[in-house]
Amino acid sequence: MPTDPDGTLDRVRGGVLRVGVSPAPPWTAPASDGSAPGPGGIEPDLVRAFAETLDAEVEWTSGGEQALVDGLERDELDLVVGGLTADSPWVDHATLTYPYAQATGPEGDKELHVMAVQVGENAFLVELERFLLDQDVRP
Repeated sequence: MPTDPDGTLDRVRGGVLRVGVSPAPPWTAPASDGSAPGPGGIEPDLVRAFAETLDAEVEWTSGGEQALVDGLERDELDLVVGGLTADSPWVDHATLTYPYAQATGPEGDKELHVMAVQVGENAFLVELERFLLDQDVRP
């Protein structure tokens, strides 16, 4: 059974899921119409649905990828989204989920989309990946 050395899954379940979000339309976009608290886009919608499965509230932090990944490393965030792909340069600083969506990049190349979590928080990662793999994400 996978475990979380820092207890992320246990803390988030029935609590707060701390999510860093970097703008990357259509994957993530700043809230503009006030219909839902926090950012919009494909990934924030997925995060909200995942949080519901854990009976958790979502706390959003916006920023650039570097600052958000630093927040993961400092245990200030549980999850980072922002159109990250499997070839992300952050692979040495975060654990990337199994690719849950495929899209065509700006140069016509295939992009495999992932989310980032803290290194070592394997129970949380497995729970997130199970959720993501059950979704039918089509950008």
